[in-house]
This record gives sequence, C-alpha cells and structure tokens, in this order.
Amino acid sequence: MIQRSLILLKPDAVSRGLSGEIISRIERTGLKMIAAKLVHPEIEVGREHYKKDIEWKIKVGERAIQECNEFELNINEVFGTDSPSEIGNLVVERNAEFLNSGAVLALIFSGPNAVKKIRNLIGATFPESATPGTIRGDYGLENSFTGTKRKRTTYNLIHASGAVDEAEEEIKIWFKPDEIISHRQSHEDLYGY
Repeated sequence: MIQRSLILLKPDAVSRGLSGEIISRIERTGLKMIAAKLVHPEIEVGREHYKKDIEWKIKVGERAIQECNEFELNINEVFGTDSPSEIGNLVVERNAEFLNSGAVLALIFSGPNAVKKIRNLIGATFPESATPGTIRGDYGLENSFTGTKRKRTTYNLIHASGAVDEAEEEIKIWFKPDEIISHRQSHEDLYGY
C-alpha cells in the first residue's frame, strides 16, 4: 500500500547538521522524497501541527505526572498545575515553541507502508527509550528528565506522522499541493509499485 508521511527534522537535528544523514537513512529504505523545504515556522503553524484532542492531552498529562513522580519533581513547580488536560495543553505549547525556535526541514516521503516504516526507523519518542539503530536511539542526546526539569519539550530530532490519516492532515499544514512533486524511481518499476 503506497502511503505518504510527513517528516519534520526539528531545530535540534538541523542545527546539529544531521539532516543529510537522516534523509539518507530514510531513502535507503526505498521510500522516495516527494517534497522538501527549509522553514522557520511561525508559532501558529506549530500549534496547528500539535493540535490534539482532549484524550491525547489527558494521556500526555498523565504521563508527565508519572514522570515527575519518578524524577521526584514537584508537578506544580514544573507545570504550574496538576491537571492532566492543562498539562497536555502546556506540552502542545512547548512543542510549538520548539518548532518556532529555529530552522525545520519539512519533508514528505512516499512508498509502500511509509508511515510504519518511518516510525520504526525513527524509534521511541524519548531518545533514552529508543532502540540503538533507530534515528533517535543513535543521535538523540536528551532524555525526558532534561526537558521536564528545564520546563520545555524534550529535544528528539524528528517528527513522523503516526497514521495515514494523520499524515494527510499534517501534509496540508506544511505543504501546498503544487509543492509536492510526482516522480518515479528506478526501483519502482522493478518492484511494480
């Protein structure tokens, strides 16, 4: 099944000069790049990108509360609240602020099972939990404690769409239809897709 996935190389990946390495790793999976642009996104774009439903915000808030307990941090000092949904809103804002903090390389890759293939390649959200061999496992320098302690998001290098429908919605935020290029790669004829 041919799918498209949005990839964002976040400011930490771009500023560390990892863009080429990450793109190369994705291309080696047989997926093809069909759009790319370097942007310094407005904070509203980040907010739109991370606009999530209340269930997601509560889940993220509950995870943040659990992490604060594990790290022996006072949840009210870190987030100013102990409400999971309010913490979820703060996480969305911190993520948007991070995207707004520097250059972001926005990409679209296409190919068979692109969403799952890329998600497996990038690894777990928090670099300390990402398996060696994944992008976050190999290049991530942070852990969830660092971001939480510093009252900001965890720097984790890359975003990739988590589902096909999510990818299509995210692509609309970052790209106009005429910025997406249709082309064929040599192996597409060989494998018949």
